[in-house]
Amino acid sequence: MALNLQNILKGSFWITLINFLGRSLPPKQGHWLADRVAKILASRRELAMVQAVRANQWVVRGESLDKAAMDQAVLETLKNSALSFYNLYHYLEQPEVVRNQIIMDSVTELLMQRKKFESRGLVVAGLHLSNFDLILQWMCTHGFDPMVLTIPDPHGAHQKEYERRKAAGMNLVPASISAFRQALKHLQQGGIVLTGIDRPIPDANDHPMFFGRPSALPLHYIYLASKAKAPVVVMAVNLSSERKYQILTSELIEMDDHDGDENGDILNAEKVLRIAEELIRKSPGQWGMSLPVWPETLELVPN
Repeated sequence: MALNLQNILKGSFWITLINFLGRSLPPKQGHWLADRVAKILASRRELAMVQAVRANQWVVRGESLDKAAMDQAVLETLKNSALSFYNLYHYLEQPEVVRNQIIMDSVTELLMQRKKFESRGLVVAGLHLSNFDLILQWMCTHGFDPMVLTIPDPHGAHQKEYERRKAAGMNLVPASISAFRQALKHLQQGGIVLTGIDRPIPDANDHPMFFGRPSALPLHYIYLASKAKAPVVVMAVNLSSERKYQILTSELIEMDDHDGDENGDILNAEKVLRIAEELIRKSPGQWGMSLPVWPETLELVPN
């Protein structure tokens, strides 16, 4: 039976292997290996994750790339993702090195100084840009203390990642109805809830506009912010040309009261997603989302 690369990548073994290689290989060899892995993946267009990257990159780059430009965009994206994985495990236990690679904007600096509980809660909406995982873990060990909503029922590679983050002291809560109740209470007490906003959900009922197309993105964070009367900030990480991680945090985004409008959550989400678009456009090749945000575009991308 032929090996199914897609299933291997979803399993826990590959995370264990990347962990070992990341800790063992010096940067020169680690970067070379990340580059090789990205090229192999980019050549395997039949993989669902590669098809998703192609579709996502096609949309965020204006739906105008031809086949050659599309191939280059996907390769760039996969190289950035592979490099992020290597750097994550290589620098995981070197916080002083990570700090020297970080540049914070003024809003992020204020966020790092924020008390665990203040007069109002705060929803931090994270994006899968650059090495957000590495930087978030560093922040959480240096004073930033959010409740982090993660994907529900983590297993395989996701379970390994969940255990690693939990061991590092992050307050992780897999998404569920009870978790949302817990998160709402945390916000009402003045705490911070952090969650990803650019990971699509299967069979989505609502489709907020994102890069000009109806998307399969979630609305849970909008519900929490509206119910708790808490503002939202969008947070992302960008790897600069000087190889520094720039942490970018938006100003407060207040939720509008749409007075019973059934589309109120979608309208608030689109206000947040417009900020997310701006951050992704700064470095589209660093947006590592490997699930289809716009499933209908899978058939439209030049192949």
